[in-house]
Amino acid sequence: MSLLSAPPLSLYIHIPWCVEKCPYCDFNSHALRGDIPEDEYVTALIKDLDDDITRFSLQGRTLHSIFIGGGTPSLFSPATIESLLSQVFARFDKQENIEVTLEANPGTVEAKKFDGFAKAGVSRLSIGVQSFGSDKLIQLGRIHDPKQAINAAKLAKNCGVKSFNLDLMHGLPSQHVGQALDDLKQAIALEPDHISWYQLTIEPNTSFYSKPPQLPEDETLWDIQEQGQALLAEAGYTQYEISAYSKTNKQSAHNLNYWRFGDYLGIGCGAHGKVTDVNTGNIYRTVKVKHPKGYLTKGRDALDHLNTVSDDELPFEFMINQLRLRESFSLEQFEQTTGLACDVILPTLSTLADKGLMSNQSEQWQVTQLGHRYLNSVLEAFL
Repeated sequence: MSLLSAPPLSLYIHIPWCVEKCPYCDFNSHALRGDIPEDEYVTALIKDLDDDITRFSLQGRTLHSIFIGGGTPSLFSPATIESLLSQVFARFDKQENIEVTLEANPGTVEAKKFDGFAKAGVSRLSIGVQSFGSDKLIQLGRIHDPKQAINAAKLAKNCGVKSFNLDLMHGLPSQHVGQALDDLKQAIALEPDHISWYQLTIEPNTSFYSKPPQLPEDETLWDIQEQGQALLAEAGYTQYEISAYSKTNKQSAHNLNYWRFGDYLGIGCGAHGKVTDVNTGNIYRTVKVKHPKGYLTKGRDALDHLNTVSDDELPFEFMINQLRLRESFSLEQFEQTTGLACDVILPTLSTLADKGLMSNQSEQWQVTQLGHRYLNSVLEAFL
């Protein structure tokens, strides 16, 4: 008998266009050539959504959160975003005070739209600052300058959204500890509710991969991480995930649902989704058509790939998400979100606890500080 229960359902909406492709970016984004077909794309998004609702019998499920990512979603007009959200909400019951996040570019043109996005139903803005250093922004291929980033944050604070996030990178080309901490200090001074602070990594299929820049040594990276975390904690930001820090009760509800192995529909070019079917006991993963031209082809199914997650894969799938969080989890939570009995992971958890990599208090399991340092090894134990 399946132990599954339906987890919270979120919606991810991918808007693939950006002004320029950044050399470090491995996301499915496409440099803009001419005007964006906003109305045509929204029509395709809603068809994609309707197909998923039918495919997975989602009528009656409550929508937990929405995240509009990219690309640069703030290239769209507020009127288009309002049309998109109104059509989504016509198809679902929504959680009270639903979190609706939109990623935004700090460029002046996009930032001026913030008031309109708030009126359109966006409750949270996520602003891609990356650095406040002019030289670092140039190295990263960003199209904004530090002044525009600061102005965008100030506009976000006063435009009517409930909260805003600043995305910030560290471990940038030739970056020393002082520069990384200065970036953090400037971000903190702008008083965001949430800071996503993550290390630059060189990914395949990027310009940086073919022509790698000189990145800081491991010892410098460790010093940046250690001192940066202390700085954030002192400023009142709690680390609740590997690269996410928030003020009290300002965590990203959408991202928490990802890490807690919740369900999420992914619509738009190249979007990924994960859906639980309690009736069959199956957990599905979806991938949508990647290129805008193919996605917008009339009569073409947006679904590019659908697979069922096997029982053998589920323990690792659960852990690779859950163990990113600093919070604990229960065996009941594992059973309800995977449909598996806890016996399949208990021996591994016990072995990791014996090694000091996991702890168990009152039936709540959590990665230890040592476990976070060797998280890849902890995760490999569930393969």
